[in-house]
Amino acid sequence: MRVSEKYSTLPAEDRSVHIINICAIEDIGYLPSEGTLLNSLSVDPDAECKYGLYFRDGRRKVDYILVYHHKRGSGSRNLARRVQHGDAGPAARGGRQDQPLPGKAGPVGAAEPEPPLDYHEDDKRFRREEYEGNLVEAGLELERDEDTKIHGVGFVKIHAPWNVLCREAEFLKLKMPTKKLYHINETRGLLKKINSVLQKITDPIQPRVAEHRPQTTKRLSYPFSREKQHLFDLSDKDSFFDSKTRSTIVYEILKRTTCTKAKYSMGITSLLANGVYSAAYPLHDGDYDGDSVEFNDRRLLYEEWASYGVFYKYQPIDLVRKYFGEKIGLYFAWLGVYTQMLIPASVVGIIVFLYGWATVDENIPSMEMCDQRHNITMCPLCDKTCSYWKMSSACATARASHLFDNPATVFFSIFMALWAATFMEHWKRKQMRLNYRWDLTGFEEEEDHPRAEYEARVLEKSLKKESKNKEKRRHVPEEPTNKWRQRVKTAMAGVKLTDKVKLTWRDRFPAYFTNLVSIIFMIAVTFAIVLGVIIYRISTAAALAMNSSPSVRSNIRVTVTATAVIINLVVIILLDEVYGCIARWLTKIEVPKTEKSFEERLIFKAFLLKFVNSYTPIFYVAFFKGRFIGRPGDYVYIFRSFRMEECAPGGCLMELCIQLSIIMLGKQLIQNNLFEIGIPKMKKFIRYLRLKHQSPSDRDECVKRKQRYEVDYTLEPFAGLTPEYMEMIIQFGFVTLFVASFPLAPLFALLNNIIEIRLDAKKFVTELRRPVAVRAKDIGIWYNILRGVGKLAVIINAFVISFTSDFIPRLVYLYMYSENGTMHGFVNHTLSSFNVSDFQNGTAPSDPLDLGYEVQICRYKDYREPPWSEHKYDISKDFWAVLAARLAFVIVFQNLVMFMSDFVDWVIPDIPKDISQQIHKEKVLMVELFMREEQGKRQLLDTWMDTSRTPAGPCGNHSPPARPDSPDSPGGAP
Repeated sequence: MRVSEKYSTLPAEDRSVHIINICAIEDIGYLPSEGTLLNSLSVDPDAECKYGLYFRDGRRKVDYILVYHHKRGSGSRNLARRVQHGDAGPAARGGRQDQPLPGKAGPVGAAEPEPPLDYHEDDKRFRREEYEGNLVEAGLELERDEDTKIHGVGFVKIHAPWNVLCREAEFLKLKMPTKKLYHINETRGLLKKINSVLQKITDPIQPRVAEHRPQTTKRLSYPFSREKQHLFDLSDKDSFFDSKTRSTIVYEILKRTTCTKAKYSMGITSLLANGVYSAAYPLHDGDYDGDSVEFNDRRLLYEEWASYGVFYKYQPIDLVRKYFGEKIGLYFAWLGVYTQMLIPASVVGIIVFLYGWATVDENIPSMEMCDQRHNITMCPLCDKTCSYWKMSSACATARASHLFDNPATVFFSIFMALWAATFMEHWKRKQMRLNYRWDLTGFEEEEDHPRAEYEARVLEKSLKKESKNKEKRRHVPEEPTNKWRQRVKTAMAGVKLTDKVKLTWRDRFPAYFTNLVSIIFMIAVTFAIVLGVIIYRISTAAALAMNSSPSVRSNIRVTVTATAVIINLVVIILLDEVYGCIARWLTKIEVPKTEKSFEERLIFKAFLLKFVNSYTPIFYVAFFKGRFIGRPGDYVYIFRSFRMEECAPGGCLMELCIQLSIIMLGKQLIQNNLFEIGIPKMKKFIRYLRLKHQSPSDRDECVKRKQRYEVDYTLEPFAGLTPEYMEMIIQFGFVTLFVASFPLAPLFALLNNIIEIRLDAKKFVTELRRPVAVRAKDIGIWYNILRGVGKLAVIINAFVISFTSDFIPRLVYLYMYSENGTMHGFVNHTLSSFNVSDFQNGTAPSDPLDLGYEVQICRYKDYREPPWSEHKYDISKDFWAVLAARLAFVIVFQNLVMFMSDFVDWVIPDIPKDISQQIHKEKVLMVELFMREEQGKRQLLDTWMDTSRTPAGPCGNHSPPARPDSPDSPGGAP
């Protein structure tokens, strides 16, 4: 009996008092019986102690939560008014109902003023009622709670019963474990002994998690089917579908179920976008900290994964996948593989750095530069204000350059190129192992549901087309029959108005054009900022040189370089945030159809902009600084005022190393760590202050008695894995692209990632709402980006070695110009001479006697003819010889390393041999299982056919077999 029918027998004077309570109940829906109503009115306190993980009956588990905003008290009155007028929504008119009492709704006296009607709130309420009614029709069970500790926020708890779980698991083709157990092939002989020794050695760094232990048996998995339920172990139906799978199934129903109030179908994504619901999320399993907290997967993850005290342990990837789903599990598995592969790269990088440190005193070019007996006078670094200077004053820079500019860096560049190829192959093999363990072999992603913005845009286009057709029909007389048919067609279209209409490239052309112009503009902004920093360096160096003492002038270059890099770092961090927001906006105006398409386009734009933003200053120092400066007497000027800056006498590689190290370490420390820790903490504190301001009197009680769904609502929503992948891909670029100039980059990346893994883990476990588990068999577009960065790294390192470092000029000098086969005289060979009388007017030093003597010839780094030559200051033959050697090295290095990388790719199979054998074994076992089942069915059928045949009677007729319940059968009814 409906609750309203039960209370319709009340006296008229009592109905006005009870109608509010009744409608408050019916705002949730209907109760199947009077007994349920009584049970819900007297809630068991023990069931309520489960902190919102179950319905009020304490038996049905909450699989998903929908959150909405409401005006406290107005919902019941408005619903009562609609019930009286017969205008209740689907959730209040009938159908299946398992929703108990939401909370307290006291009687309202006649003197209480009614809140004003809000059309938008009523419209949202109507949509919620229709949507929730459709969810009930889809088989879900709902329970509403508006009597919460959070002011003006209501919660709808959703439970998926067993039959719905089975139905949806079959639709989604979820692979579930069967009763069939089989043994995994184990290694034998020497490999088995090696594996056992490794297991004993690594046992202290293994997480204490059951899912992480090596297993010798595995259950055969098969896509779930209701017709073949006997194949699966259904002894414990409550745990057959874990919480991750249950929430995934409910989310699929939420996306598929539609609300048609707005003339077109609206799934949960559209309802969230339109503010009908403010949030939708699955619940965490419970609290993660506290003495009285029940043990659950979340607490286990917190203790064995999300704690900084276990930084030295392996990650419990299987438990991460069990709790968060395959997509997030693959991210952390990839991050773990990447961090492990950084260990050998860090060791080799340290060896290369120590080699440079050990041989710095044996480096002849730096010894010649530091030798004051050579008395080499260099030309001024700027016009008028800068004076001549001794090359020996740059001794420290030359010695430091050798730490990173030595023959070992060439070997390290080749090693890192092969390391990148090996890392990619190792990850592919690891990915296949995870696919096998997680039963993802053969999984294919299906087309996702359209996004809310896409549906709205298509609806707008459909309505425009329909209005144009109406305008045309208005001028053409129609027969009554045609008019009637047109009305029927429009009525039949209804919510399907958007099915036949799609967005074409013509509809998206303005957005594409805006994207192109905006991206070009933002890249130009990045270049302009780099140019501004260049002007700052030039002007600051000139100002310091003019107003500082000779002892300070020797450190001007380092000071200007460091301050300019810090400015670059601040600008890069700020522009990263700006470009991320702009990339999202540009992707939104394109209106991609599915979430996958939206994510891929967003990733491409964000990566392009952040790549340019992060690496443009480094590219400038590596390939442009000091290349187009001209020569003394004929310098190149920016805006006819600022002379292009030159590299230090030891080359630009040392400055490139400073630039790379500060930007890399600064981004990791500030952007990746402080922002990830500070911003969530700040947002959480702001939400706490907001809730405290809304209900200050109930603050203590609120903290004590909050339900699980209320606590999770205060957590930060999950925003996707794009920011996590992006920062790691940018770091991967720092590690591989310019590793020839900074061999310690892998070491700093390793130290950062050790912290990053635990930081991200803690954020997922403690700071974020539980994300919906998403099935995925790979890391998607990020793998292609990694391969692209790895290929680009080979080319860039080839150019860094040949053009930025002095490796090639040294080889050319050693084998073509050295008189005794040593590097003695190399510094003098790389310097050209200039007669100071050839300075242009107004560019000569204002104090030519600053060194204590008159200078007639100064030196500068370039390959040009001397002033006493017939073609003075022209490019010499040595320049062309060095250039040819540099280009030849680029070609040889690039092709050699590319060939070696492809060879590594070819030698290492993508699928491990043991995994391919296990996959084949699973297929064979599955065929045997079904063959045995078919044979059993056939034998049963043959037995039944044999028993159905009886001897012929005297008349030659066969009598049919007696039914067990017939009087002729033994033991049958008399």
